[in-house]
Amino acid sequence: MTRSSVARWRLALAVLPLLLAHAGSRAFTTIVPTHDGQVLETLSEPTVRQRPPAAAGAAAVATPGLLRQVRAEIAQARQSGDTRHWGRAQALLAPWWDHASAPVDVAVLQATVQQGRHAFDAARALLGNVVARAPGHAQAWLDLAALERLRADYPAALHACAAVGRAGTEPYATACRLETRSLQGQHDAATTGLNALARESRVPAQRSWLLSLHAEALERAGQDAQALAAYRASLMAAPDLYTAVALSDLLLRTGDAAQALAVLAPLPSTDAVVLRRASALRRLGDARWLALRATLQSRAAELV
Repeated sequence: MTRSSVARWRLALAVLPLLLAHAGSRAFTTIVPTHDGQVLETLSEPTVRQRPPAAAGAAAVATPGLLRQVRAEIAQARQSGDTRHWGRAQALLAPWWDHASAPVDVAVLQATVQQGRHAFDAARALLGNVVARAPGHAQAWLDLAALERLRADYPAALHACAAVGRAGTEPYATACRLETRSLQGQHDAATTGLNALARESRVPAQRSWLLSLHAEALERAGQDAQALAAYRASLMAAPDLYTAVALSDLLLRTGDAAQALAVLAPLPSTDAVVLRRASALRRLGDARWLALRATLQSRAAELV
């Protein structure tokens, strides 16, 4: 997997989900990490059973119950890695999909689904429209900052981070700025700042997410041992697919294939996970990697 494809895959996991936290809350304790991937396991049942309205665009009504179901499907997609949940979320959003008159929160949820399905350019364009309509929408600016970082447009990312602060969510803005500074090579400031934010957090999911950002910043700084400890601390605070795969990447890169395989063992069999399991087994001289390669080839053939 190339560095560019890894960055795109990780972006789909790492966009900050303020909308998945308690609506209207601006407390720093509402940060929740995000996830993405693909599995072949049985889908869990939706938390709320609702049908989307028959009307479309401005005529449709996005009820609180329907939006809760969309968020539940997004959360399931991130937690399980099963991409079919993205399809369920999109189906629920169908009455507003690509409608210029869609409520801004609905449009941001559409952009979230698009990012989960790796339609990054479409998500970026949609978020640009959202912040033009609602300049104080913190979630839209956070998501936009992540997409600008993917394009290596760091001035634009910092502009988006500043807008998050103006929206009254300064702690989120701080994390946004520090991650961008890390990508710009300002390693000392980024690692110190992210470590401080993680230490201040008292919510396990939030602390896990901040430690994951800190670990990535440490990796960029070439501090692999410290990054390894930060990844493990993140998983102890709150296990998640994104951080576990990132940890396995570090272990594979530093030559510890056996530990990488142990980290990957309990994870859902997404393409990304199967690829890394195959890589670890091959490095260990275990012929089982051939069966995993065949699995990936079979999945790829189904897409043709």
